[in-house]
Amino acid sequence: MNNLFKMNLDERREMIIHGDTVKTIMFLTIPIFMMAIVQVLIPFSDGLFLNKILGTDVGAGVSYMQPVYNMLIAISQGLSVVAMSMIGQLNGKGDFKGVKNVAMQVLVFGFLLGILLMPVCFYGAKYLAPIDPVIREYAITYFALSAFIIPFQFMAAIFNSIKSATGEPEATFYRMIVLLILKIIFNFIYLVIIKMGLEGAIFASLTAYIFTTIWMYYDLFIKKSKFKLDIFEYKFDYPIVKEMIRLSIPTIISFTSINFGFYLINGEVEIYGADVLAGLAIASQISNICFTVPTSIGTTVTTMISMNIGLGNVEKSKDIYRKGLIIGEIIALVLLVLVLSTSKYVISLYDPSVNVAIKTQEALNIYTYSVFPFALFIITQSVFNALGRNVYPLIMSFLRIWVFRYLFIIMTSSYLGYYSVFYGNLFSNFLAAAIFYMIIRKSSWRSNIKYE
Repeated sequence: MNNLFKMNLDERREMIIHGDTVKTIMFLTIPIFMMAIVQVLIPFSDGLFLNKILGTDVGAGVSYMQPVYNMLIAISQGLSVVAMSMIGQLNGKGDFKGVKNVAMQVLVFGFLLGILLMPVCFYGAKYLAPIDPVIREYAITYFALSAFIIPFQFMAAIFNSIKSATGEPEATFYRMIVLLILKIIFNFIYLVIIKMGLEGAIFASLTAYIFTTIWMYYDLFIKKSKFKLDIFEYKFDYPIVKEMIRLSIPTIISFTSINFGFYLINGEVEIYGADVLAGLAIASQISNICFTVPTSIGTTVTTMISMNIGLGNVEKSKDIYRKGLIIGEIIALVLLVLVLSTSKYVISLYDPSVNVAIKTQEALNIYTYSVFPFALFIITQSVFNALGRNVYPLIMSFLRIWVFRYLFIIMTSSYLGYYSVFYGNLFSNFLAAAIFYMIIRKSSWRSNIKYE
């Protein structure tokens, strides 16, 4: 770990292109893995504050609207995935001027887009909130006020992609640590000391993001670095932005459709009452550690493959995929055992009612096992992201959520009840992963990115 931090950017690039695959994956994944844990702890800590201080009904209302909010954040995810692959390939080629240009283009474009999306949250809240009067007002408040956070979350996602693509994953880890600490501090101030309620939880997030955005600006524009940016050198680059939009549309649609599917699934869960929705929300927050870590390995795989594909190293790229997959499944097994063996103790931290606790445990006992196919799915998806061939992830994400999962829930809910949601997660991940794996084995490993 210390060796990684001591490496300069040229040494890291050399390691990614010519170094031992397993060693490089582990070196680059460790800070991303640590970041993933911190990333899971953020909603986990938020959930503890909401459920323990404000009650599980507030937590259920927030959970219901989370997929809708994530549909907007999906745009930043789409841009960041494309930025990572474009910057990674340019970095692999040694075109460092191009790296800085793409980074500047995506930063400015993403931030402005985040500002334009703010009214969607603010004015759309009451139309998208659940019908259930117990949680409706909480859902409206959460979604409307979250509008102010969107531009800062866009910046955070793009910052992560730039740092990952240039071989500096520890920078994203530092940012997440700072964000977690600030959110805990401001949650305590706004919820415990000032007692602002749900509004306080949202303002805690906003304050934390403002401070971390200042830190990110320093890291990108002031701190001396090989890829230091200069805002005064910015000039709109139409070909780059056009290509960025072209490549990001499938990924944005993919992430958006996934979250819209989750929103519809929440609508199905709402039928069974607030306790089931609250239990499912708590289970998701606890099990997120299992699903976030394979995603972090996927980020590493995207970075490594994009650099090697930029130099035409196809066999090296395939080796990265195979070994990344093995590492991902091993870590998934370890995390599965850890989560299931400690679930009762973790659930008790939320101080839920007996009924909510039962629903949470039932959910964890079933769908946490889907981490194995999810690891295969997400690491395979990272290959197509690195190649700029984002139509495949779009199709497979649509099938996984809308066809395999949502239809499974609709078709089995009459005799499985709310268990159909838990088993639907398991079924959809296994089937989608198997199909995706067969596709990657038959695909050609060629880049689909055009820079001019």
